[in-house]
Amino acid sequence: MPSLKGSHQVEVSDDAVGGRLDRLLADALDALSRSRIKALIKAGMVQLDGQAMKDPARTVRLGEVFEIIIPDATEPDPEPEDIPLDIVFEDAHLIVINKSAGMVVHPAAGNWSGTLVNALLFHCRDSLSGIGGVKRPGIVHRIDKDTSGLMVAAKTDAAHQGLAALFEAHDIERRYRAVVWGRVYPKTGVIEENIGRDPHNRKRMTTVSGGGKTASTSYELEENFNDVASLVRCDLKTGRTHQIRVHMAHIGHPLVGDPVYTRSKPRRTQTLSEERQKIIQDFRRQALHAQTLGFVHPVTDKPLNFAVEFPSDMKRLVAAFRG
Repeated sequence: MPSLKGSHQVEVSDDAVGGRLDRLLADALDALSRSRIKALIKAGMVQLDGQAMKDPARTVRLGEVFEIIIPDATEPDPEPEDIPLDIVFEDAHLIVINKSAGMVVHPAAGNWSGTLVNALLFHCRDSLSGIGGVKRPGIVHRIDKDTSGLMVAAKTDAAHQGLAALFEAHDIERRYRAVVWGRVYPKTGVIEENIGRDPHNRKRMTTVSGGGKTASTSYELEENFNDVASLVRCDLKTGRTHQIRVHMAHIGHPLVGDPVYTRSKPRRTQTLSEERQKIIQDFRRQALHAQTLGFVHPVTDKPLNFAVEFPSDMKRLVAAFRG
């Protein structure tokens, strides 16, 4: 669907009489999100007989013709950067990336450059039609800086709105693979523990008995490495900050390499060869990889499913545990 800009007229038909102005325009211009339309109304960009309408909830009447003016998308604040990307899928509406470990998703304090957003701004350039009126990729979910694997970003307002709805409804298949300490037992399970900020360390998340946000992770043991560590598959039913890291630590199996949620490494690694121990000790990030991503395309309705292999550092780690 091409991006919208310029002036558009929307007439109130019989079935729209008595409804809200923002709903009328959202139904007529489905390339724009409801929040974007509300912002345009409040900015005076919707007029009736030359008079600006400032109330998104205004009741519309039969025969009224509203003019909505959609300005060109403005340039974003983050600078586009020519950073190599591993692109798994791309069309006019969205892009799926295999993110490398170490890359921050969104610019923030301490990471204003070198992020996935900076890279997408350069790669997509004129194919970004504007999310909320700004030429930027629509980020609807994130994976941690030191987690590798699949992410999807929107290139248009319509795709952004549709993807956000899918994530809100938990209608996205997301499977991760992780290497955790110890032998996981039982072999399968569902962890349902609310997650909130750790009151003693605001940079950490923790399970909480009251408050927080509901969180659900199902896991399955894939391979046991002589009781020293395990390879597990984790399916996210919700998407909370550090969810898999927190939940696996909660059941006594923190992720290998996780500096935040691993209190101490098991002494069982002393049974391994020095070479294998060194590979494990040199692994400096949480051993977590977003391997599978599946969803229905929010614009074309086509089912999409993607899977990517472990990156080289996790392949070496698994090989070291296997021996």
